[in-house]
Amino acid sequence: MRILLIEDDPKIAAFVAQGLREHGFAVDHAGDGEAGLALALTRPADAAVVDVMLPRRDGLSLVQELRRRQRALPVLFLSAKAAVDDRIRGLQAGGDDYLVKPFAFSELLARVQALIRRASSVAEPSTLTAADLTLDLLAREVRRAGRRIDLAAREFALLEYLLRHAGHYVSKTQILEHVWDYQFDPQTNVVDVLVCRLRNKIDRDFEPKLIQTLRGVGYALKPA
Repeated sequence: MRILLIEDDPKIAAFVAQGLREHGFAVDHAGDGEAGLALALTRPADAAVVDVMLPRRDGLSLVQELRRRQRALPVLFLSAKAAVDDRIRGLQAGGDDYLVKPFAFSELLARVQALIRRASSVAEPSTLTAADLTLDLLAREVRRAGRRIDLAAREFALLEYLLRHAGHYVSKTQILEHVWDYQFDPQTNVVDVLVCRLRNKIDRDFEPKLIQTLRGVGYALKPA
């Protein structure tokens, strides 16, 4: 899952981005409204967290422009303004939710997850499964054949991405775009290394093997 964060305060941006990454999200960050709008129009994202008061273009007009262009990107506004009228203006501008600063990261995370669930055309599952492998999205717990498997955040994000595309091969480029939050040289081996680490944890001691490689195409999660 990819989040677009548009926030000009470096400390808040770093705090939010780090928290989202620790929970397996890829994060694109822009520090002003014009840069944020450009990213929103050119980079795919599952949701956006947008500060209301931004340099160059404020958050309200940014989201209004997205809606004018019929972009359905779910938006959570951040603002120091707590008045009811301010929240109403945010929602009327096209925002889907409004969170007042200062805030607890746990609340921001819950609201982002709720926006993504609501934006999906189908109900967001709480678990993803393949064969005897289960990934619990709420508890952030992975089990295979009933045995708990501890994964690092990036490993968890990769497994989630493979499970959401179970049975289909995904390329290294697709994995880079959805599991990392910045561009790598397509020739880099970071994907191979991460897949190897994940394979060692979920496949090495189990049958059938689930992570399949098709040379020149990519990786898929499906029984051999």
